[in-house]
Amino acid sequence: MRKICLTVIGMYLTLMHAFSQSAPKDTSDFKPRKLKLEEINLVGSYYTQTGDHSSIQGGIGSEAVTDLASGIELKFVGYDFLQRKNTLTLSGGYDHHTAASQAWVSKTGASKTGGTRIYPSLKWQRENEQKGTLFGLGASYSSEYNYHSIGLESDFSVKTKHNGEFGLKLSGYFDQVKLLRPSEFNTTDTITNSSGGTTTYTTASGRTVTLSSGGTYVSESGSSAIPSSPRETYTASFSFSQIINSRLQGALLLDLVAQNGYLGLPFHRVYFKDGTDSVENLPSTRFKLPIGLRLNYFLGDRVILRSYYRFYVDDWGIRSHTASLEVPVKFTPFFSISPFYRYYTQTAARYFAPYETHTESQTYYTSNYALSAFSSQFFGAGIRLSPPGGILHTHLSTLEIRYGHYTQTTDLVSDVVSLNISFK
Repeated sequence: MRKICLTVIGMYLTLMHAFSQSAPKDTSDFKPRKLKLEEINLVGSYYTQTGDHSSIQGGIGSEAVTDLASGIELKFVGYDFLQRKNTLTLSGGYDHHTAASQAWVSKTGASKTGGTRIYPSLKWQRENEQKGTLFGLGASYSSEYNYHSIGLESDFSVKTKHNGEFGLKLSGYFDQVKLLRPSEFNTTDTITNSSGGTTTYTTASGRTVTLSSGGTYVSESGSSAIPSSPRETYTASFSFSQIINSRLQGALLLDLVAQNGYLGLPFHRVYFKDGTDSVENLPSTRFKLPIGLRLNYFLGDRVILRSYYRFYVDDWGIRSHTASLEVPVKFTPFFSISPFYRYYTQTAARYFAPYETHTESQTYYTSNYALSAFSSQFFGAGIRLSPPGGILHTHLSTLEIRYGHYTQTTDLVSDVVSLNISFK
């Protein structure tokens, strides 16, 4: 665990004097306020995982993964002539991971096992505090060696007269997945110019090669220009939250998710009963329907019960249930501990089968254990420090550390430690 990302702490010295906060006054001589840096959030985490059902090796082999992540969020707030609150949020993140299974994209186990991901985003929101309405637009980008993704979103919410709020969020993600196949499925081009002089050839992979007399060209197709395939995800999220009484708050959540395009990964193998292998093949469309209920109960001034339940169904045959409970306990007005527990269970997708179980006569097949039947438990605790005047009377407003331990009935086990620092 000593690799947990604590570098964000060093950024504090250069950021703590960069801003201050002030609230607009609702008076007749109100003047607009330009966007001003109001809040900075720094996040770091370390994740580690073990398991023995690698999708790259067809459902067997090591699933050992480590991931080191860090991110920053800058929130700017200002008010226009109509006293509407405008919030501009800039954020960015960087992950570096190593995965034992990635080595076996090559049949010899010699492939690169590490990778990095970057994911910047931009979001703008305008809130009319008098009318209780909010409208926002956002864009994001995520990039890794084998994929690129662009995200767009829009959200709207309106408060009711009876302490409720309706919300709607529309989002779309447009991905390009590089078709990196296992090495045994790459064709090899070998060309020798024995005709004399300089001659131009077209390889089996479609590449044009010019060879001098006696020259030889050897390469795997796709090593120079790897084709990619698109994938699109569209989501409509609906929510309704309500303050039921002074102690109880609730929310109903509904998502409609539609996907189309290449929905598998080209380096996930499937081994058939006869010992031959292929790349997983999944339908090009998928519809998901999660429905959730959230209830928060204030058990006195020091204890909150945060409960959540979700039912999920999709047209690939998966049905799942999630139930969680978090209990923040305030020992002082600025110090709390939050133990949490989550239980999850799902049925298998109709296209899943373990190693050497599928037959070649099937149209769709995968040995990815994320689509298998399993149940899991995730539990841990968070420690939060947030004094009203700031930690040590500085702009450092919140310091939170969380630890979680995850177990799955497929023998997958993971641990995660995260650190969150906020400045105001």
